[in-house]
Amino acid sequence: MSELLKSINQIPNPCFVIDEKLFIKNMLILKKVEDLSGCKILCALKGFSMWEMFSKMSNYISGGTASSLNEAKLINEKMGKKAHSCFVAYSEVEFNEVQEISSHLSFNSISQFNRFKKKLNGSVKYAFRVNPQFSSVSFEKYNPCAEGSRFGITEQDLPKDLPKQISGLHFHTLCESSAKDLEDVLKEIEAKFGHLLQQASWVNLGGGHHITKPGYDTELLCEIIQSFREKYNIDVYLEPGEAIGLNTGYLVSKIEDVIKNGFETTAILNVSFAAHMPDCLEMPYKPNIINELSEGVEITLGGNTCMSGDYVRGFKFTATPLIGDIIVFKDMMHYTFVKTTFFNGVKHPSLGLWNDQSGFKLLKEFNYTDFKYRLS
Repeated sequence: MSELLKSINQIPNPCFVIDEKLFIKNMLILKKVEDLSGCKILCALKGFSMWEMFSKMSNYISGGTASSLNEAKLINEKMGKKAHSCFVAYSEVEFNEVQEISSHLSFNSISQFNRFKKKLNGSVKYAFRVNPQFSSVSFEKYNPCAEGSRFGITEQDLPKDLPKQISGLHFHTLCESSAKDLEDVLKEIEAKFGHLLQQASWVNLGGGHHITKPGYDTELLCEIIQSFREKYNIDVYLEPGEAIGLNTGYLVSKIEDVIKNGFETTAILNVSFAAHMPDCLEMPYKPNIINELSEGVEITLGGNTCMSGDYVRGFKFTATPLIGDIIVFKDMMHYTFVKTTFFNGVKHPSLGLWNDQSGFKLLKEFNYTDFKYRLS
């Protein structure tokens, strides 16, 4: 980050910036897991979809997973690979096209399988997404196995044997979870679906694996996967999203105004939590910024939209920041980045790549036309 900070005034503001060195660091961790465990790792585009990095990514991991036709098309076009598709629901008008650009396809329900089973393509490998009704995720909004979840087929609704068209099982139960969490979930999976695993040739262990987070036990993960593969003689896929872009990039912004109201001081930014960092409000969580203090003057950072709740409290500075001061948000390359909107028509941050040798490269700058045609 030090080299980037030295050139911070040369970067368009606002701008999402990915640091290539940090991205490759994550890729090396994921490649090591692939090599040691024998699994295949896929990038879940719902968590990271900066396709400028796909060609580099392909040197380390095995492909991508899509939750929509557009994501599947992006994998096909920019990775040069067929997608692993797992939609909440496939539509009649899109299904044949999805099949054409997918190598693997998971059905979220028995009714979806029954609806499309006469259209299945022999070159695609199909799976049922199952729901073990067990998860370590405590925040219900992000728990795929919460009571009444719309995700996956529960034990009581599955047939005793897999239909001849189905060769795999797919489950997603984790979110920002550890290897030990996966180990616990697999015990439930085996207890409820072990007889189906014996019939399957492949399994997708879903996302939520925080593999690139400092302190994550990759050794345990590899042991778990290797043991699982050998026990069932099965191909194993993982599809992390957050782990791909975790701690690899920033959102560069600046202060446009400082407002005092009673005991609260708010620095108004040229970016928005609602439009550009929505996970901060949805999760919710307080993002980290460069040079933030543990003690000091407490300031609220406010977004530049008219949404009343577009702010986050609790940032500490040596003194009240000034108009024009640059604020750099850390860890802004996953989920928050892909969820951005053009809400209120506020200027959308540019997209850029930082390389310590060649410096900054502008990838995309957004303008009025981008906003206009989102509304037509």
